[in-house]
Amino acid sequence: MNTTLTRLSTLLVLTGGLALVGTATAADRIAPPDGAKVYFISPQDGETLESPVRVQMGLRDMGVAPAGVEMDNTGHHHLLVNKPLDEVDLDVSLPFSDHKRHFGGGQTEGELELEPGEYTLQLLFMDYRHISFDPPVVSEKITITVE
Repeated sequence: MNTTLTRLSTLLVLTGGLALVGTATAADRIAPPDGAKVYFISPQDGETLESPVRVQMGLRDMGVAPAGVEMDNTGHHHLLVNKPLDEVDLDVSLPFSDHKRHFGGGQTEGELELEPGEYTLQLLFMDYRHISFDPPVVSEKITITVE
């Protein structure tokens, strides 16, 4: 990876990519390729784990690119933690929070520090601007328990 792309990727990860987002609207949402699917490799639904929880994300019929890098049929992962999809505004850039984790560097796995308890997790694959595809590329919701 060249130095400029490395610096851009680092900046986007640190800022959540929001500097490049501007004012995208619902009309700006991009259609994903037919058959695009995002899914959990791990953890599995119903699993009981210790923190940190290792999350591995799978993707079919699309590619992964860092936030801010505009390439056809690519995007990056977001993880909803105890956040129902119907409470997410898919027409605007997804803000970072404890309930919305960004993997804007193009990561396909990561670790979550979670307190003991039950959690729902759902993956949302979004474009280079942190905007949802239309229709959304979203995984099944899973539930895990952290001891």
